[in-house]
This record gives sequence, structure tokens and C-alpha cells, in this order.
Amino acid sequence: MQQIWIQKAGPPELLQVQEGPDPIPRSGEVRIRVEAAGVNFADILGRLGIYPDAPRLPYVPGYEVSGKIDLLGQGVPDFREGDAVCALTRFGGYSNVVCVPYKQVFKRLDWMSAQDGAALPLTYLTAYMMLVVMGSVRAGDKVLIHGAAGGVGLAVLDLCRILGAETFGTASPEKHDYLLSHGLNHAIDYRNQDYERVVMDLTGGKGVHVVLDPLGGIHWPKNYRLLLPSGRLIHFGVSSLAPGKRRSWWSVFRGLVMLPFYTPLKLMNDNKAVIGVNLGHMWEQAGMMQPWMKQIIAWYDEALFRPKIDRTFSFAEAAAAHHYIQDRKNIGKVLLLP
Repeated sequence: MQQIWIQKAGPPELLQVQEGPDPIPRSGEVRIRVEAAGVNFADILGRLGIYPDAPRLPYVPGYEVSGKIDLLGQGVPDFREGDAVCALTRFGGYSNVVCVPYKQVFKRLDWMSAQDGAALPLTYLTAYMMLVVMGSVRAGDKVLIHGAAGGVGLAVLDLCRILGAETFGTASPEKHDYLLSHGLNHAIDYRNQDYERVVMDLTGGKGVHVVLDPLGGIHWPKNYRLLLPSGRLIHFGVSSLAPGKRRSWWSVFRGLVMLPFYTPLKLMNDNKAVIGVNLGHMWEQAGMMQPWMKQIIAWYDEALFRPKIDRTFSFAEAAAAHHYIQDRKNIGKVLLLP
């Protein structure tokens, strides 16, 4: 098999393709011949050496894959060799062969492409967990989406459109036309505008019901201020800790210094909620995600959404894929193809 390894913390060029023997599935696992693998910002934080959940270096990154099962371990129900599937991987997804516990594997529809399958597990499950499971978003709610043109951002936008929410999205101006054509109600140029002021102007000074914050740092208090009473601030990332392509301990320190202090008393008095979402900490509750993905695939089957695949890269071009995301060029999902 071929795998992409992070040998040490640093720039994208440190990603290396290496060959090794095919893995053998253990009890409760299936082996997948990978046709496409998702690239996510968590992979970039791991490459920079500032992702706390990452294994010790060196390791193979990657959280989601799509392909076909070619071997079953003992005790695996409901799957057969040859099944087309997508799956969550606990790292190791940058591989053309991977073994995965069956509870983290989801059958693809017959007409779902491998690339669409690879775009679903991490991004759409994260969006579903934030909006439906924990955010309780209802028709008419106002939702602020940071990084609206990214993989998770577009997944959130798709689900908000299905749920009937009014959406506010931050993105660079060259991406606004696509986002507006894709259903975003209000596009905000975060480079040249103060999004806090824009959102307050657009809502008549009231704010929004839900803010989805993958940024952290100085954005934590700003996003909290934007909440209406009964509003929910949902943290699901800290991309502000990685402004460049090399590790910056100053950026990490500055971001951590900005950690907000939400006391229970303050939350009660403000009638606001602060929620944390990290799908990478759901491994022991993988069974909970099965009905979530079932609903997502049902919406896909009804043609209520299609994931936006921005660009694909070969395994040999993995460094270019990381550059592409860190240069903020993507609108939607970036994939690696073996």
C-alpha cells in the first residue's frame, strides 16, 4: 500500500509518500481500498505539530475516506466484500488501503460517487452535530458561518438551507458570488469589514441565534457578543493558531491567552450557551453517528444537496493540496486520489 507520512513538524513539503505491506483487519474491522480521501484543516494543524490529538510523529494523517471493502475482519455484521462505503478514520486516511472499525463505516448509495462519499463523513457529520444535535437550529433561525466557503462551511450552508435558517457567512470577496448562488443570504468580506458590525447592522442590532466558530483567539469574545438571548456559540476549531505554513509558537501563545472565561453565572445571566464540537473525540460513541449519517445520506438521496468538490490532488501532490487550503483558494472540499 501507499501512505502519506508526516515525518516531522513543518511546511507542506515534509509530506512523503511511502510504501508498506497491506494491513490485515482485526476483529470488528473492515479493510477499504481507498478511492478518495478528504483533506481537512486538522491535518494541517497536525503537520504543524500543534494538534493535540495527533499521534507522535511520524504518523499518517487523514480523517475520512471513500472506497470499496475488500476484506472483512471477524465479527463484522451488515457488510460484504465489494460494498461501496465511506468511513471516518482515526488518522491513517492518507492511504490507498486502510482498516477501519465497522461502526465508523457507512454504505454509499449505488449512484453516489467515491468523491462525493469522501466529502461527507467529517464535514457533514460535523455540520449535523453542530446544527441539529447540539445547536437545535430551526426554520427562521439566524446562523453566522465563519469560513463559509470551506468544506465544513459549505456543508453547514447545505444543511441550513434544508432546515430553513437564514445564513450570514464570512469569506473572501472573490468567493461571494458562488456562496450567494449556493443559497447564502448575506455574504461578509472578513478582510475589509468588521463582521461583528456588519452582522449587527443586518439584524437591527439584535444579533444571531447561532455562531459557528472555527477561528478562536480574538474571535471568541466577538462571536459571543453577537448572540441573541437564547443564542448558541459553537466552537469547533482554532485555525487562528496556524496563520502560516510553519509552526509559530507566538501565534499559539497569543491565541491561548485570548481564551474566554465563561462562568456559569455569566451564561445564566446572559441566557446564552457555549458549545464545543470535536468529531474526533466521538470514537467511543461511533454508534451515535450512524443515524446522523443515515439522515445525511437520505437528504443526498432526495437531491437536497451535493457536496462541492473544489479540486483533487494525487498522493504525490499532497504538499500542493495543503498549500492550496492554507492559501485559502478552495471553495468546498479538497480530496486526495491514490
